[in-house]
Amino acid sequence: MLRLGERIVIVDDAFEQNLPVGEYGYIIAYDRNPDNAFDYVIRLPKAGRNFFVPASDIESEEQLIKQEVDRVEREALLDFALATHNEKLFFQIMNGDAEQPEAQEPTQEAMSTADFIKQVNLRAWI
Repeated sequence: MLRLGERIVIVDDAFEQNLPVGEYGYIIAYDRNPDNAFDYVIRLPKAGRNFFVPASDIESEEQLIKQEVDRVEREALLDFALATHNEKLFFQIMNGDAEQPEAQEPTQEAMSTADFIKQVNLRAWI
């Protein structure tokens, strides 16, 4: 949930209220009525009006900036990997920084029969 007074950006106009998509505004109130489809009341200084909007129509400006920074960083790393012919870095970026599955699986030591029976009895008792 977004905070009161937080700067937001309009990203969608689900109810076709002629919201200026891409403009910024501020959250001035929560709409707590359970029978209403709107979640927030926002103030758009450029339009000089207040609007009732659902949560899906707005996004925090901080969140949008963070997403843009992550995208630019990923593109820069990708360009660097291509320019230096670094195949390992390229595949790491393209696969979403996923480690190899063999490295993630911990190896389990063999349990003695007595330990196994103790574990089964504990689980059956609970």
